[in-house]
Amino acid sequence: MPIKLAIIGIGKVAREEYIPFLASQPDVSLAYFNRTPDAARKAAEQFGGKSLASLSAVADWKPTAALVLTSETIRRDVATSLIQGGVPRIFFEKPLVAAAGQAHVTEADFADARDMLLLAKQRGCQTAMVFNYRFFEQTLAARKAVADRGLGEVIHVIGQVHFACWSHCIDLIHFFAGPIEEITALSGNVARPSPELKIEARDVTAAFRLTNGATGTIIGTCGMKWRQPLYELVFTFQNGRIHMRDLDGTLEILDGSTEAQESRTILRHTSRWDQYRDSFKKAVGAYVQSLRDDMPPPVPGIDGLRELQFEAALKRSALQRRPVRLSEEFPIEGL
Repeated sequence: MPIKLAIIGIGKVAREEYIPFLASQPDVSLAYFNRTPDAARKAAEQFGGKSLASLSAVADWKPTAALVLTSETIRRDVATSLIQGGVPRIFFEKPLVAAAGQAHVTEADFADARDMLLLAKQRGCQTAMVFNYRFFEQTLAARKAVADRGLGEVIHVIGQVHFACWSHCIDLIHFFAGPIEEITALSGNVARPSPELKIEARDVTAAFRLTNGATGTIIGTCGMKWRQPLYELVFTFQNGRIHMRDLDGTLEILDGSTEAQESRTILRHTSRWDQYRDSFKKAVGAYVQSLRDDMPPPVPGIDGLRELQFEAALKRSALQRRPVRLSEEFPIEGL
């Protein structure tokens, strides 16, 4: 059965990472909506498909799914309109909602996103997230190592993360270690600039406990140099350790059972940005395949809410200088 996908928001990432791959799929038909109509018309001319004049026209087109690739600052209003219009499936870029931008997530963003997902559930609209870092080769290899080598449960997590990768790395912690129960955070006094993101933000440092009793720490900053690794995550398991570094960079596996130490890295002629672009193809390809198979999405929308739950709890903890229990103060039960 043909798949009809509505692309909402024709920005740089949509044009370079999403649309070329989707346009190459023989069973996919595309339509485009953008607040600037000319961008939608140009996309239709370049990649094929049709441009749509309004969000109501998107709903009237009866898409299989809508990919909401707008700025996070307007994503909630756009998605809410699509849900109310009866669109049956919505795929979100990350973060799910951030009215002041991804470096400045607030408690209100979490509340708005929770209300939006609740509305989607009530209307029978299935939601999904991109979180393409899950599709890096190092992430896939790390998950396989955990399963094949019997590394056991996570007992500790360490993260140092540029804000460009922040929501992705929070998701990776959930992906490998499970839900977070409590968080205690501090905010720095200096706002550090990121010329690449055109923002500045204060460093944050958080200690957290997972529901399985494991503990962890994470630092978020704009102070890491762009040409250096943009994130490092270390997961210590009962029977080993995994160290993940940068955009599909070096993966180190320490296997306590076999006393083996292995390292995986990309070939020198391969850019991390090649790997970054490739991860979008794999993430979007997995989502499209779930539509073909009429199966749940590989990354459900609630995982985007869990990421915002972490950020909201971190902000409250840093502001009020106390531990915050996520399930009590930012509940997501019932979604």
